[in-house]
Amino acid sequence: MHRVLHEALQQAVIWRLLANNPAAFVKPPKVQRAEMKTYDLLQTAELLAALRGNRMFIPTLLAGLCGLRRGEIAALRWRHVDVGTGHILIEQSAEQTHAGVRYKPPKSGRARTVAMGATVAAELRAHRLAQVQALLSIGVRLTEDTFVVAQADGSPVQPNTLTHNWVIECAKIGLPRIRFHDMRHTHATLCLRAAPIPKSPASGWGTARWG
Repeated sequence: MHRVLHEALQQAVIWRLLANNPAAFVKPPKVQRAEMKTYDLLQTAELLAALRGNRMFIPTLLAGLCGLRRGEIAALRWRHVDVGTGHILIEQSAEQTHAGVRYKPPKSGRARTVAMGATVAAELRAHRLAQVQALLSIGVRLTEDTFVVAQADGSPVQPNTLTHNWVIECAKIGLPRIRFHDMRHTHATLCLRAAPIPKSPASGWGTARWG
């Protein structure tokens, strides 16, 4: 509200309706950041088990085990996925606007490659096969430009739809409620916990991993 008022009064200064901007002399209120919530390893496993066979299984898998953003998942096509090498190319992100969905470069402005484990690769293979069969049943052929997460007819899913479906499905599971974007934070947290502990000459510590 402070920002909007400041911009409105600044425009009045430009139009010479005011000599100066009163809002410029007022210190804006401090924004209180919401506490970040994530799932631990057991909760993540429980979530994925509960979502198996559900429309949100693959999006949650990509967010929680690969760290993809909502828009990146909605923009992901099969040509970006290489299960052979275990890599996903992130070169687009879907942005929800009032006019619809537009595709743009990722948040960083540059494409990046994300590694996926054997579990994710296997799930994506199975998902692609199921998608091929479902599309053929309605006379549509899957191509490399087909979206990985798509509607029944192969058309893209809107980012807001992912959020909407996430809220509905998670309410049925009984886990603490977190945002879909927090699954990306969950991935980062799990990666940090799984990172090797640097070996110290003094302590003789080795490394810790989780599978």
